[in-house]
Amino acid sequence: MRDFLPADVRRREYVIGVIKEVYERYGFEPLETPAVENIETLMGKYGEEGNQLIFKILKRGVHESSGEADLALRYDLTVPLARVVAEYRDKLPRFFKRYQIQPVWRADRPARGRFREFYQCDVDVLGSKSPIVEAELCAAVSDILEGLGFIDFTIRLNHRELLDAMMSAAMIEKEKRSNVLVILDKLEKLGGDEVGRQLSLLEIPQNRIDTILHRMLGKDFLALDGKLEPHRFSEDNVEANREMLALLLRSFKDLSSQDEGKVAASEAIRTLQEIVDLSEGTSAAKHVKIDPSLARGLSYYTGAIMEITVKDLQGSLGGGGRYDHLIGMFLGQDVAACGFSLGLERIVLVMTERDMFPARLATSSADVLVASLGEDFLSEAISLATDLRSAGISVSVYPDATNKPQKPLSYADAQKIPLTILIGENEYKNGVVTVRNLVERTQERPVRQIAVDVAQAMLLSAKNTRELEHKRLQATLEYKDYLREDH
Repeated sequence: MRDFLPADVRRREYVIGVIKEVYERYGFEPLETPAVENIETLMGKYGEEGNQLIFKILKRGVHESSGEADLALRYDLTVPLARVVAEYRDKLPRFFKRYQIQPVWRADRPARGRFREFYQCDVDVLGSKSPIVEAELCAAVSDILEGLGFIDFTIRLNHRELLDAMMSAAMIEKEKRSNVLVILDKLEKLGGDEVGRQLSLLEIPQNRIDTILHRMLGKDFLALDGKLEPHRFSEDNVEANREMLALLLRSFKDLSSQDEGKVAASEAIRTLQEIVDLSEGTSAAKHVKIDPSLARGLSYYTGAIMEITVKDLQGSLGGGGRYDHLIGMFLGQDVAACGFSLGLERIVLVMTERDMFPARLATSSADVLVASLGEDFLSEAISLATDLRSAGISVSVYPDATNKPQKPLSYADAQKIPLTILIGENEYKNGVVTVRNLVERTQERPVRQIAVDVAQAMLLSAKNTRELEHKRLQATLEYKDYLREDH
């Protein structure tokens, strides 16, 4: 649990603003649900491991001594969405496109960059099984991340039916597969050896563990042209995805045409190919990557699954997938559904570490500080602040009247307020104000009647200079990173 200081809030609101703008540009509508849900709404939807991470709320009043829970803090935004759809089905359109940006809670011991309370930024489409839904979701999150300044991200793409077919080919019993998926979801974090060790605890023979890991990691795929050498993937991302799908399809060729796993794999690969093809004309084309090692541990996924990773960053910035049976748990009939969730905290953390935020977010919300150099000029200071605010300028009035101009100037400099306007005895007698540009270290003394116009012009110049300095700093840091990588 954390407190958010002003600079933190500005960064978070900036990211949320970009996310909302893109979601709405794609035609999604806002939705909010309560922080607290009935415990039976949440239990059993996330698998055994997920159940243990639900924050339970004990019964109150006369039932307090029972030690039983009847409510819980929401674990994610997807299950509450399913409840809403079941409850308000008649009031919602056939194809319901919604976004939701709210906090969720996990009773966990979070690693660096993760928290017990954190925001999810979800977007979901209900009512269609068309792969255009997945393609649109990938395009939307690509637009968001590019809009925030990310360029080195990958949208990993896989299919639950393909994973199930791999487990079938490895002769892993159906009753063990949900637990196997939870372990396989840790493959990137723990590595193949540790995942293999954990799978062995499920009493799965070593040769079957080797088979599933070999298929998921895609090691030693031979060239598509029949040469006895490892396949060399195209540098073109779209073509490389097609090659990977062809190799995956070929890996099932020795199975009978009637084999349940082979049939499921063929259908899953065809769906993945459609998503790749549909994404080709969007911003996601250069970011989507078919990755057979992606598992996603939540038990409600039924089809395509997706996850965003960034170079040199452990963990993901978000993920999602298709969950065509979840709403049926509440409604009594299945509703096609697919969604994507971005992790606000992870995005803010990475952007802060990489200095990706606009320079203006590092400063106070005020653009101008108006200060009175004496008690007699407080009314004039407030009057000028009112005129500046009427012109759309954010203004803070220095609360202490002082005959020492260095006090408000030092305060403004510390708060990174670009302009300070001083009104003292000399200014009042001559009908002028003193406007100091603390970014460019310049000063003007306009007459009171044009003080607002002069302040606007000087403020624009100060902001442009500050933004330019920020870009120069970013370029310098990027060049230093380039030199380190190159050597």
